[in-house]
Amino acid sequence: MNDKYIKILKLIKTNLEDNIEWGEYDLYNDYVVKDKEQLLNELKCQVNMCHNCQLGNKRINVVFGIGNVNASLMLIGEAPGYEEDHKGEPFIGKAGQLLTKIINSINYNRQEVYITNIVKCHPKKNIVNCNKRDNNRAPTLYEIKNCVKYLNQQIDIIKPKVIVTLGSSATKGLLNTDINISVVRGSIMKYKDIIVIPTYHPAALLRNNNLKKYVWSDMKQIRKYLLL
Repeated sequence: MNDKYIKILKLIKTNLEDNIEWGEYDLYNDYVVKDKEQLLNELKCQVNMCHNCQLGNKRINVVFGIGNVNASLMLIGEAPGYEEDHKGEPFIGKAGQLLTKIINSINYNRQEVYITNIVKCHPKKNIVNCNKRDNNRAPTLYEIKNCVKYLNQQIDIIKPKVIVTLGSSATKGLLNTDINISVVRGSIMKYKDIIVIPTYHPAALLRNNNLKKYVWSDMKQIRKYLLL
């Protein structure tokens, strides 16, 4: 290599070092963000093609997940409902509006966290003459077992500091337990090396206002672990 090319390489190296020092370019973080986004997009493509259970044949949209790929906090719900199935985004109905307030209560916003469900397609009751917006049901154990592998991969990519499971289906499916949410909520559990704190699903709070005090207690504990 001649002196001309050596000088050019030295100038490029000096320029990169100056930009990194002044915070204009973070080589490591830019690579990590791009890598996580790419991995999640590839996984989403897999989920879009999934027909491992009957839900894949009846969905309008896969509801994969949304939020910050570098989130410290990941919230996992049960399954998409009517609104989510039509929009392709998790937690956008009344329960989603309440979840936003819950997230805000610990000084976070939806753009800072990652939100998904344990099942990516809308489970329907299939009752004749049922109001479409009320045509939601909990996913079956079979449906959860067919879908949880995608959630596990999401967690492995994002690597959050704390996971919050919202309701029984998300808690039982992720942690492979049969314990009811009323018993396990607020407990400190683990998924691999990640702290998991179960709490009630926002939809349960809409049905029973008395549960809000328990969720507030759980969220204060979640905030504490996020600050460690």
